[in-house]
Formats: sequence, structure tokens, C-alpha cells
Amino acid sequence: MADIFVSYSRQDRARVAPLVAALEAQGWSVWWDPEISPGEEFDTLISRELEAARTLIVVWTPLSVDSRWVRGEARDAADRGVLVPVRFDNARMPIDFRALHATDLDGWSGDHAHPAFLGLCKALEAKLGAARPAAGMAPRKSPQVSICVLPFANMSGDPEQEYFSDGITEDIITDLGKVSALSVVSRNLAFSFKGATGGMADIGRQAHASHVLVGSVRKAGERVRITAQLIDASRDAQVWGERYDRDLNDIFALQDEISKAIVSALKLTLLPAEKQALEQRATSNAEAYRLYLMARQFWLRDNERNNEIVIRICRHVVQLDPNYAQAWATMALAQWNLFWQADLAYEDLEYPARRALELGPHLADSHAAWSATLRSVGKFGEALEAARRALELEPKSYVANRLAGLSCMGLRHYDQAIGYLEVAADSMESDFTATSIIVQACEARNDTTRVRAAAERAMKRIEKIVAEDPGHGRAIGFGVSMLVTLGERERAMEWATRAHLIDPDNANLQYNLACAMSVLGEYDRALAILQDVAEQSSPGMLSWMESDSDLDPIRDDPRYAAMIASARERLARKKEGQPA
Repeated sequence: MADIFVSYSRQDRARVAPLVAALEAQGWSVWWDPEISPGEEFDTLISRELEAARTLIVVWTPLSVDSRWVRGEARDAADRGVLVPVRFDNARMPIDFRALHATDLDGWSGDHAHPAFLGLCKALEAKLGAARPAAGMAPRKSPQVSICVLPFANMSGDPEQEYFSDGITEDIITDLGKVSALSVVSRNLAFSFKGATGGMADIGRQAHASHVLVGSVRKAGERVRITAQLIDASRDAQVWGERYDRDLNDIFALQDEISKAIVSALKLTLLPAEKQALEQRATSNAEAYRLYLMARQFWLRDNERNNEIVIRICRHVVQLDPNYAQAWATMALAQWNLFWQADLAYEDLEYPARRALELGPHLADSHAAWSATLRSVGKFGEALEAARRALELEPKSYVANRLAGLSCMGLRHYDQAIGYLEVAADSMESDFTATSIIVQACEARNDTTRVRAAAERAMKRIEKIVAEDPGHGRAIGFGVSMLVTLGERERAMEWATRAHLIDPDNANLQYNLACAMSVLGEYDRALAILQDVAEQSSPGMLSWMESDSDLDPIRDDPRYAAMIASARERLARKKEGQPA
């Protein structure tokens, strides 16, 4: 993890290099794009480094202010509260950044004692939360050993077993994260190297990790074989390696053994509480664990067609182990998605979320499940509070940040929504939902500078998903909205037709199409689609329809008011036990 990411125009490289050198001399680690190796995927690496860096310096010059890449990186950092601007040549900054103080470096020639440079260091200390070393002292070094756990390769000969090897990897990342003396690269950053062909030294440098763990998983029947190697990235040399061939029922003891072996190889000392934490497992039932990993993988694919599969698997899991809190939470999250499309009783939705909270009050997923339950009936304020409780336990939680962002959208708190949704989008490379809703939030607050870049990022993810799964209705629905935003009207209409034919009974998909038509100005078509949605809407769906900014263009149409009133009457009759 770099302390500082430097965003600048490549044409200014000669004047940026002394600034980077001066910052590194103060003890801060700095990333800037000359570190990109030939053949590396530019966008992927930039995204990794942006996510990992603790703060961002944007170098405004007459050249960089015209760069949409620099403006996009600066906007991302400003929204996350980690932006530190500097300026050369009295550059006229983009209008949406002029309210931010920028350190003027026109009179600076590399002097570490120059007032302007000292002012910049003070601004960085405020963002990074740590003072720089005194003059003459050695550069600041992190006291922690750092490790990047690469996704374990699936060697089972069955691509469908990928969920199991990914689950093993995630659990090892979670386990090692409990060791206070060890800095662990985030799951998203680690998984961005999946399938990478570079050497371990290159991966360690890119991930800012001193060590890299690589391995493989082969599952055959009731046997599992795991190989693992710990590499010192600075020397590209193995410091530990082992192969384990065990019964599947030994999987939990095996994970403990691997984590403790890594800690030992790194010559770290486990505190008593950390040793106990490593030995704690959500379940002791190997079959329940395997099925839970499968359900979780289906849920993360974010396709509504998978929700019934997830619920069915999780119901079987909690039969095997009724105290498996994570399985109850995942069931609740899947039911939350179904609740928007069907008349699932609130009590049925509430039970698994409450059960998850009872069994796992220490789990972020349990509180996120309760947030989803509250949001499903339009209680956006209470849902936000529950999501925040989840984030106190796990600040980078994908699902908790996504739910916090969606709850803020329901409350029309767009600045807060963007902050949460950005964390969700950055923590899950395959996410397109949070990434797409960022676009809507930017549009709602008239942030035209950022809208297009955000839509391009979302569309890039959507196109990748649809290429792999042409029937992914949710991704196609959001894709229509992104194409509308990008001004690709004809392609948007083609995708809308495709979506309707692929999944005509998916109310959530149809709702997203109605939103896209509303933004596009196709008001009659939007109202026609929305009429069908309103006739089968749940209370939560109706609450969302009434708060969604995408529908503002048709909000005053009498037809909209009539369909909302009719839906309210239908739900009131149902609540009183009368025929709907």
C-alpha cells in the first residue's frame, strides 16, 4: 500500500520527478505511473493503486487540467476525502476544484525546507494521520510485514469447483487479517491478480507487499489437497512451502495449520487473543461450509435468477448446522432481492436476518442482512444505521457499503451515497450495481464532470459480465441506463428490447428499464413499463419508486400519480386481509 498516489499529466513528468523524490526522502512511499512495467494492463494497475493508496496528490498544470484522467482521479480522491492538490504555473484549476486549497509550488526548486513544501508535508500529515520524520532521521518504515494472498488455483479439473478454492483463499485472507503484526492486502486487490503471469517480485511491488502467498486446491470427493508457498517478493525466493492431503472434514484444522505456519515462517508472534481468534470457525460441519461457499458465490454474481438457488442452498446449510450465522445472513440477503419482485411476507424475510443477528452479532454480514431487511420495506434511515453498525465491524465490507449507499439514495443524501458506493465498487471488481448507482447519484447532484467517467467505468464492468453470461438480466438492465447516460441512444434501445425478451417476468429488471426510459425522455414507454411494475410491487418497491431520482422527470405526470395511488390502495387492502 503506497502512502501517496501522484496524479499528473505525463507531459509534466520532468517537473513531477523532483517532487516524488522529495516526498520519498521524507519517508513516505509514493506511486506514480513510471512504475508501470511494459505489457501491464494500464487501467487495471491504475485502479489497484488508486484503491490501495492512502492519499492522492493531484499536480495541476496548464496541461493536466485538460486531462480527463487526471480530473477523474482527482474527483475520486476528493469524494473519498484523501485529495491534496498542488499547482504549477498558476494553472487555472477545473471549476469544481477551485474551492479546495492547492499548494502553489511555482517558487519551489526541490528545497526540502522551502515553506511551500513544508506546507504540503503538513497537509499530507493531516490526511495520513502520521507526522513525517525529523530532519536527518531515516525515512519512516512500516513496522508490519505485509502479505498478498493470491487466489488459490482450482486444480480439481472442474471449473464449477472455483467457488471452493476462492472460498479457501478468502478465509486465509480473513485469518491473517487477525494478526496485528501483519499487514494483509485487501481481498479485491489480491483477486485482481487472478491469472496474472508476472513474477512474484512484480506482484509484490505492485501490491506493496513484502511477501506473496501462492497455492492451489484440488478437491476430489471427500479428499482435499492444498499446496501453499510463501515467497519473499524482494528476492523472489521461497521461504516456506507445504503440501497437505487431508480428509475434507479436516478442512478447518488445515486452515488453522496453514495460517499458523505462515505466521511462524514470517517470524511473527501471535498474541493469545489472536491465537484464539484463528481457531474460531463459523461452523464445524465441513459439508455445511462447502455448501455455504457455493451459495455465497452465487449471491456475489448479483443475478436475480440466482436468488432462489441461494435461498435453497442456505436452507439446506442451516439444516446441517442451525447455528451457522453467515448462512442465515446470506439467506436474508438473497430474500431481500426477491422481496422486490414478489409478495414475500415480511415475517419470512425478517426471520433469517434476526437469526443471523442472534447467532453472529459480531459479524458485519449479520448487521448488513438486517439493513437489507429494513430497506426492503422503505425504512431507509433505520437501514442506514444498521449498515453503519456493520461498517464499524468491517469498514471495507462490500455488502454493508452497498446497502449504506442505497439507503442514502433512498434518503436523497447523494454525497454520502457516493462515498459508500465507491468503497463497495472498489472492494469488488465484479460489482456493477454500486458502480452504476454512483452514476445516478452524480446526475442527481448535477456533477456533470464526473458522470461520464463513472458511466464508462460501470459499462466496462457490465460488458465483461454480459459477455460471460448473456442472460444476466440485472447487468443488462443497468447497461441500458449506462448507455443512456453515455448518449448511445440506439444501442440503449437495442439492449432494452433484449432485456425485455430475456427476462420479461423480472420486476426489478423492468423497473430499471423504466428508469432508463425516463432519463432518456421516453416518458410514455417509461410509464407503460412502470405500470406493470406498480401492479405487483411490494411496500419496499413502492417506497423506492417514490424516492428514486431517475423517475423525477415523470413524477408530475397524472398517470404516475394514479398508478402509485392504486398500488397504495392494493397494499392497504392486502394488509387488512382483503382481496388485492
